[in-house]
Amino acid sequence: MNFLNNEQFNLQPVVNKVSIHKPRVLMLYGSLRETSFSRLTAEEAGRILEKMGADVKFFNPKALPLFDNNDSKDDPKVIELRELVLWSEAQVWSSPEIHGNMSGVMKTQIDWIPLSLGAVRPTQGKTLAVMQVTGGSQSFNAINNMRILGRWMRMLTIPNQSSVAKAYNEFTENGIMIQSAYRDRLVDVMEELMRFTYLTRDQSEFLLDRYSERRASQPNLKAM
Repeated sequence: MNFLNNEQFNLQPVVNKVSIHKPRVLMLYGSLRETSFSRLTAEEAGRILEKMGADVKFFNPKALPLFDNNDSKDDPKVIELRELVLWSEAQVWSSPEIHGNMSGVMKTQIDWIPLSLGAVRPTQGKTLAVMQVTGGSQSFNAINNMRILGRWMRMLTIPNQSSVAKAYNEFTENGIMIQSAYRDRLVDVMEELMRFTYLTRDQSEFLLDRYSERRASQPNLKAM
């Protein structure tokens, strides 16, 4: 292991900053329907988060253009989405499951979030909770695929998750989630998201500092 002789590893966190503002959470949902159960689930989660002390904002995906490799990067909806992503410290993704996967609306939003904007990585180190709704029996296909995307975006996806089956049975006419095991699980997920956000939001640089990237930034460093 001589090639590591000159490498200094910073493996223990140092608490030198503690944020005092409310955790900033961005909510994304994956349906444009007037009665969108992924949106209603996201709104219920947003109310729970606000009760827990979070600052919550929603992005409405209506009129967001299809991803076109940045040809539409100056579209107002693209700019709005990217500004909200930069603002956020945590995110919640809520999608219907369509053909065994997240919706195209959900994927388009994620596609418009770049891995980097200049020297800034908009999603790196931010916490993420994933949720899905179905019209039939409970499934986990959409959330499993959103987990893959969260990892790809260098986000810290929490272990817990929410999958609401037969979502049309789980809300009142006013769009409020009824008392059920699904609602209890939603509270569990938002509670865990808040805990992980408090634990990590001031330590994201430490958690994601990488040996390979340090080497890449020092091209003259020779391996021993």
